[in-house]
Parts: sequence; structure tokens; C-alpha cells
Amino acid sequence: MTPPRTTRPASGPRHLHPGAWWLWALGLGAAATRTTDPLLLLLVVAVAGYVVAARRSDAPWSRSYGAFLKLGLLVLGIRLVFAVLLGSPIPGSHVLFTLPEVPLPVWAQGVRIGGRVTVEGLLFALYDGLRLAALLICVGAANALASPARLLRALPGALYEAGVAVVVAMTFAPNLLADVQRLRAARRLRGRSDRGLKALLSVGIPVLEGALERSVALAAAMDTRGFGRTADVPPRVARTTAALTLAGLLGVCVSAYGLLGAGATAWALPVLALGLAAAAGGLLLGSRRAVRTRYRPDPWAWREWAVAGSGITVAVLVTWLSSRDPGAFTPSVVPLTAPTLPLSAALAVLVGLVPAVAAPIPPRSVS
Repeated sequence: MTPPRTTRPASGPRHLHPGAWWLWALGLGAAATRTTDPLLLLLVVAVAGYVVAARRSDAPWSRSYGAFLKLGLLVLGIRLVFAVLLGSPIPGSHVLFTLPEVPLPVWAQGVRIGGRVTVEGLLFALYDGLRLAALLICVGAANALASPARLLRALPGALYEAGVAVVVAMTFAPNLLADVQRLRAARRLRGRSDRGLKALLSVGIPVLEGALERSVALAAAMDTRGFGRTADVPPRVARTTAALTLAGLLGVCVSAYGLLGAGATAWALPVLALGLAAAAGGLLLGSRRAVRTRYRPDPWAWREWAVAGSGITVAVLVTWLSSRDPGAFTPSVVPLTAPTLPLSAALAVLVGLVPAVAAPIPPRSVS
């Protein structure tokens, strides 16, 4: 049965296709992995934050961006603490302070606890932790902009079962934060304190109970709608589907390692193309098992192309520029040098601001 074409206009207040938001965010994240320059990483974070502020809806799952910001700061703090307590592989001559060093046995050579803490080691840990934090913030931007339910509906039939598990996991944290905020506000309205261990325990039990009730309701709704019903396919087609999908995923992983490494891009790009082709063939064959239709599918118009293209453009330009001048994207800590912002890379990252203009304004929820 051919699914009906959508009658919604491609312009005006509407939700952008979730796949476009994820391609944009993954493009920014890929650009962040190519550099340790703190100025460029902060620019990536600023671009993601501005787009989220400009095109975020008022749905509960869109409030998760603040949690990812806090998670990024937590990761950065943990990286610095580890650098202080366990030392850094970067040698340094500018000693800030010295901690008492714990003597370790001979078999633990190369590992130390305590000792000298240098400026070079802390800066290296700061740059490395900031890169991971920027990647997490880009993923948080996608979570705040793309509806998980619409993302599940847009997945191919071969990935529908796995997509349900991923979507449920993605929506758990935003719903959990919304429940905590709601219960803390209710305690404040009753004149009770919302801080301390006692308040945490009184809020934690209702939150866990609500999460369990949502899981049971979701399972009942899926069972009522006949989820899991599949069509019969020949065993040969099933084996071919599994082989193509596995080969495609392995090819993508191997090529990603080559693209994100220091070199080997000459063989990585052909392997990536072959892996994507094999994965697409496996998904196409696997979709024959799914017996479901889509009601009013989300359109993929020029706005989706503009948003997805901006993220891909950022990733391609930053990757190309970093391969031509690696020193500009990795500021030196030995010897100490002040980081500079590469103008060409900054202009490439600013292409990521296109969704703030091209993406449609999301409609407001009717309360």
C-alpha cells in the first residue's frame, strides 16, 4: 500500500524533518572532533546554542539542551580533575603546585597519583575535555530540536524495532527532567524546601513511579497498535539483508576511523562510499519485512536540504582545512602558545547558522 502524500505546506509554522536536524548537529560534531582550538570549539558551541534558541519549540523534550550543557561542563571538570590527580602525558616546565605523590609498585610504571601539576598538562586536558564537551552539546542540540516521535516515524522499516528502543532511551532523560522540575515547583508552592537530601528522596520516588507508568503505558499502546507484526520473507533474503547491513556498518566504522585520524583519507572515502551503499541495500531489503504505513509523513523540502547541507558543509570544510594546516587547529602547549582563531575555519563554522534563518518556526503547542 502506497502511503498518502502529505498535504501540509512546506513553508510556514511546521516541524522540520528530524533527520535534517540530526545531520546538521552531526556535521557540527564532526567539525568539533577535528580541532582542539578552544576558540573554534567555543564558536561551535555558540552556533549550536544560537540555533537552539532561535528554533526550539515549547515541547517537553526540547528542554534537554540545558542538561547537555551541564553534562559538558561536568565532563570538562572531570577531565581536569583526572589531569591533576593522575598527571598528564604532556611534559611541562611551568609548575603550578605539587601534590603528595603516592608510591606505586614497579609493575605500575608510567602511572602516578599526585606529583607535579604543570600549566602545560592542564591546558592539554582543558583542550581535550572541551572537544568532548562540544561534541556532547551538539548531540544535545539535536535532541532539543528534533522530535523523537517524528524521528521514529521517519526511520526505515528495517530499523524500526531498534529505533523504538533508541527513542525510548532518548526521551527518558528529558521526561525525567520535566518530572523533577514539576515536582520541585509543586513543593515550593506548598511552602516546602526543594533542596537537600530529604527533598531529593521525596521527589525521587514519584519520578521513578512516573517513569515506570510511562513505560507500561507505552508497551500497552504498542501492543494495541500491533507493533512487531512482520511479513514473511525467504530465508535467503533475510541472510542477504543481514550480511549487507553488517558489511555496511563495518565499512562505515572503518572509514570513520580513517577520516578522523591523522591520515589515510585516500582509502577512507571509497570505503565509506561502499559501506553506505551496502548499508542502504540491506535497509532496502530489510524494509520488506515491515508491514506498516505512515500517516502524513514529514515533508523533505528545500528547508530540510538547507539545514542538512549547512551541517555537512561545516564538516567537509573544517575537515579539509584541518588536513591542509593541522597546526592551526591544534594549538601547541609545549612550548606554550596562545590559541588563535583560524579565520577560514571560523567562517566555515558560521555556515552552521543557516538553520536559524532557513528552518521554519515550529508551531506552538496547544495547551
